[in-house]
Amino acid sequence: MKFTDGFWLLREGVAASYATGVEDVRAKDGRITLHAAVRKVRTRGDTLNAPLIRVELWSPAEGVIGVRSVHHEGGVRRGPRFALHTDPDSGARAVQDGSVVELTSGELTARIDTAAPWRIDFRDADGRVLTSSGASGTAFATTGDGAHHMVGRLSLGVGEQVYGLGERFTPFTKNGQSVDIWQADGGTSSEQAYKNVPFHLTNRGYGVFVNHPGKVSYEIGSESVGEVQFSVEDHALEYFVIHGPTPKDVLRRYTALTGRPALPPAWSFGLWLTTSFTTSYDEETVTSFIQGMADRDIPLSVFHFDCFWMREYQWCDFTWDPRTFPDPAAMLRRLRDRGLHLSLWINPYIAQKSPLFAEAAQGGHLVRRADGSVWQWDMWQPGMALVDFTSPAARAWYADQLRPLLAAGVDCFKTDFGERVPTDVVWHDGSDQEAMHNYYAQLYNETVFALLREVRGEGEAVVFARSATAGGQQFPVHWGGDCDATFSSMAESLRGGLSLGACGFGFWSHDIGGFEGTPSDALFKRWLAFGLLSSHSRLHGSTSYRVPWQFSEEAVAVARDFARLKNRLMPYLYGAAVEASRTGVPVMRPMVLEFPDDPSCAGLDRQYMLGPDLLVAPVLTEDGEVEYYVPAGRWTHLLSGETVQGPGWRRERYGFDSLPLLVRPGAVLPLGAAADRPDTAWADGVTLRVHTGGGDGEHTVRVPGLDGEEAAAFVVRREGDRVHITARAAAGPVAPWQVLLAGEFAAVPADPAARWERTGEGTLVSLPGGTGAVELAPAR
Repeated sequence: MKFTDGFWLLREGVAASYATGVEDVRAKDGRITLHAAVRKVRTRGDTLNAPLIRVELWSPAEGVIGVRSVHHEGGVRRGPRFALHTDPDSGARAVQDGSVVELTSGELTARIDTAAPWRIDFRDADGRVLTSSGASGTAFATTGDGAHHMVGRLSLGVGEQVYGLGERFTPFTKNGQSVDIWQADGGTSSEQAYKNVPFHLTNRGYGVFVNHPGKVSYEIGSESVGEVQFSVEDHALEYFVIHGPTPKDVLRRYTALTGRPALPPAWSFGLWLTTSFTTSYDEETVTSFIQGMADRDIPLSVFHFDCFWMREYQWCDFTWDPRTFPDPAAMLRRLRDRGLHLSLWINPYIAQKSPLFAEAAQGGHLVRRADGSVWQWDMWQPGMALVDFTSPAARAWYADQLRPLLAAGVDCFKTDFGERVPTDVVWHDGSDQEAMHNYYAQLYNETVFALLREVRGEGEAVVFARSATAGGQQFPVHWGGDCDATFSSMAESLRGGLSLGACGFGFWSHDIGGFEGTPSDALFKRWLAFGLLSSHSRLHGSTSYRVPWQFSEEAVAVARDFARLKNRLMPYLYGAAVEASRTGVPVMRPMVLEFPDDPSCAGLDRQYMLGPDLLVAPVLTEDGEVEYYVPAGRWTHLLSGETVQGPGWRRERYGFDSLPLLVRPGAVLPLGAAADRPDTAWADGVTLRVHTGGGDGEHTVRVPGLDGEEAAAFVVRREGDRVHITARAAAGPVAPWQVLLAGEFAAVPADPAARWERTGEGTLVSLPGGTGAVELAPAR
């Protein structure tokens, strides 16, 4: 929201008051309290008939400083509130030396000179100013409609770029954009977003989280071009400056505060296939799809039933449509006997025609208007109402509707919708209407995820969620919503995923081929490669199916090859998933996250890092031409073995069976032996693919088990042309393993009895179980 009319004037109807100087200060017990005047005080008379802004600074965790500015604090503070994990032993120190007062937490310091005009500097351990709240940085404003807004501004340095703010499909770098944190069902081709997160990350070593679950309006260099402005319609504004120094460090601290992603089960990383949305389907259709995938050797992990598993006009009644699925229990048993996991579509709405409507209304489980009537409308489902997840009883009731489905063999749910939440209602717990508009998604997804965790067990819970806010990363997986079947929409979907990853969401997916419309054969094949090199991969459409043979035999081959490749990559991908669950660093990473010191990576939004060591540049054209950037070093193309020297831009043309998929210089990539499924004992028969370009040094490769714990570890030490690898198993003897010296390595096993061969990919060394070490040296 903009308040000014250019540099000098305010917009019509706007009155603004800015903190101008400190009138008093208290620094004690790791906390600073300031009272700031909004006009220059020369005499006692200037203290009359004028407001003060109270500003408090404290530290909720090491390396994080909170700032809370308040105008009138007598208002009723209603929920909801973000659940934050604070550390009372953050070690923050508040000190005052003359007119200067400082709060230090970790390597981050907030500094205020109380004798100077208003200014808060946030500095790192070297005294470098990361950002500042300057002359107009702490304020409140009223508008012509009588609304009261608290306003914060933080400076942007020259060349500073801003990322995040949820899953946004606009350009990845947010500079110059106006952004409202407000849930909306707007597809992927607008400025609206399903997942709105009031957190932004910059390339200058810090991030900022605005602790306000309701609407937050951002002007990112779009009103005051050298500042990020954020405002809320309230009398208080609270935000946290989060130090890095690297972007990954910022995400670690931010997700420690707001919650880390749960680790999804390994089977969820395999290929998902759905019925699509409004297509016609029954058990025969479903069976033909699944058999068709098996006949074509396309590994399938999950089958999903979309909305019409229930009767029309009745969503949700959580009951199979008997006309289409007369014996769902038997059908689910047959599908599970094929080794599949099963997913069902749900939403948080109860249509008036649903047999559950009267029960939910009578039980007080539906959101109501101020007059006590149930809130209803006819959009989406006729007479539909919303489940009131602020009520513990309603949450338990909703979960109880899902229990019989889980007992019948369903593994997970697609938690669709949750964005169009009305503000003219009364919530069971008295929550603020505006704040609940955004926060509703959190309670909805948490309810379903908690049930799955309870019934299926720790490590087996997974949803496919569309809406989210800050903290929603705790309940993976999230997908990008309704995209078109176009190359442009494929690119905007990627931008959304990268923006969401910059907010600590570890796992993300999208509808392969696009949701709306039917993709061309070329688009479908290009999207297949992108989709199967994402953390989660789903074939899903709106009015048409997404089975590959309906496009071409080549599409079948692309689906088969990339699905099998992804399954072989699972030891590596699940290692990245474990990292995401423990640190908040996403599996799909913006380039700037992995290469913060390379200026060329600052704005890249058509490529990404899949885990720490794989660069992926989806082909976004029909003719196969792609431009991408390669950071410094000697990279190796995973599919062709070609080496690429960076730094530099490349323009290349690819067939449908390939795309830029480069392995980082010196990386050791663990590949599983099985290509037919994602969830196997990866340490048994693992291949360590060792790449050139890393120089001398030591690197440990940890292969996880299905529980995320270390199953085996390999220490790779390089000395010139020699490679020494030692192996250890978490329990028992080391399983059989292999080493592939990819590309230009000339080394062979030093032990003449070792089995090895030259292959098209490099030198392959096979080691029997129990082998704890191998030495590789240039052939003599």
